[in-house]
Amino acid sequence: MKKVAFYTLGCKLNFAETSTIARSFEEDGYIRVDFDDPADIYVINTCSVTENADKQFKQIVRKALKTNPKAFLAAVGCYAQLKPEELASVDGVDLVLGAKEKFNITQYIDDLTKNNEGIVHSCEISETDFYVGSYSIGDRTRAFLKVQDGCDYKCTYCTIPMARGISRSDTIENILNNAKKISDKGIKEIVLTGVNIGDYGKGEFGNKKHEHTFLELVQALDKVEGIERLRISSIEPNLIKDETIDFIAQSKSFVPHFHIPLQSGSNDILKKMKRRYLRELYVSRVTKIREVMPDACIGVDVIVGFPGETDEHFLETYHFLNELDISYLHVFTYSERDNTEAVLMDGVVPDAVRAKRSKMLRGLSAKKRNAFYESQLGKEKTVLFESDNKQGYIHGFTENYVKVKAPWDPALVNTLHKVKLTKIDVDGMVRFEFV
Repeated sequence: MKKVAFYTLGCKLNFAETSTIARSFEEDGYIRVDFDDPADIYVINTCSVTENADKQFKQIVRKALKTNPKAFLAAVGCYAQLKPEELASVDGVDLVLGAKEKFNITQYIDDLTKNNEGIVHSCEISETDFYVGSYSIGDRTRAFLKVQDGCDYKCTYCTIPMARGISRSDTIENILNNAKKISDKGIKEIVLTGVNIGDYGKGEFGNKKHEHTFLELVQALDKVEGIERLRISSIEPNLIKDETIDFIAQSKSFVPHFHIPLQSGSNDILKKMKRRYLRELYVSRVTKIREVMPDACIGVDVIVGFPGETDEHFLETYHFLNELDISYLHVFTYSERDNTEAVLMDGVVPDAVRAKRSKMLRGLSAKKRNAFYESQLGKEKTVLFESDNKQGYIHGFTENYVKVKAPWDPALVNTLHKVKLTKIDVDGMVRFEFV
């Protein structure tokens, strides 16, 4: 039997889709092995959000071919859709599939004989008007469940609409069926994922109008039996409505954890980015969450070094975030992407300045996370324990995303326990005692 291995770059959505593609191989009789092991075919699911992900691709190709120089190597995903010829030209790559073709990968493999040059099958992105449901079940503890794909927004720095096409949604019925399949595997937590999940409902039945809303999806999922926790991966501030926040506050399964992209604390920069809100709306969302869920964890995406971002703009962002009652930051250094509006803008920020600003915000993030953890000490929470033994410790997360640690005990894996948070360890994780 042939062996197949997978490597995923990028977001939770990519992980969900890799898992779905892997199941198609298994249905065709392949055995899935780890990427570090010898395999007959290696599949790399690519990302194109940052320059780093582009560079990583070549390193991963080299790693696969070092393990098995005769292996057949296929590239799929966002980078494969945006720059298929570039990927096909990398030494050792045999097949490149775009957004439409990736879910039918086994149909493009006649045999596993290596090609002299990479063969490309990549559609025009306008052809990706269909939807393929996906979910990951590789981790015993949690699964990523795709509910939406594509994006109709036109943010000036982003290539995702060109890589994934228009906004479209899975049906509620199919999502609930997939959630039940995940539950039947004994997985305790589902993370909802997509490109722009707050836009859920658009294109649900192949048309552009909304048949359902994100709130209706959340309400339906909250009734699924067997899932202890439901978590929202990331949602735009203009699309997380007060009604949804209120529902989550009293929900049976949804946890008090929100990840809400900001990108800049300067209205001038937000306008240049063509974001669909200003900072005032962002404040109102954080304020609303804190009113109904005081212990909620709120994560923030922010981009530094966008064209035209002056020292004054950056300090505006820094002070805005410093004063905002949030829990942590995901800091992204702006990188130029071909075929975006931003790449043609004046006011390019030098790399050294971008790096300095990134370092400052990462420091602020550490301060924010520590303050959030401090605020949770002495409180009783529920921890879902992970499956890995990391240097003699087992880790887990509370419902509001506080990371805890305890001496390794295999009996705790994939179980939920009431604990009292007691102290922050030197590594930044929280110790606890069982209640």
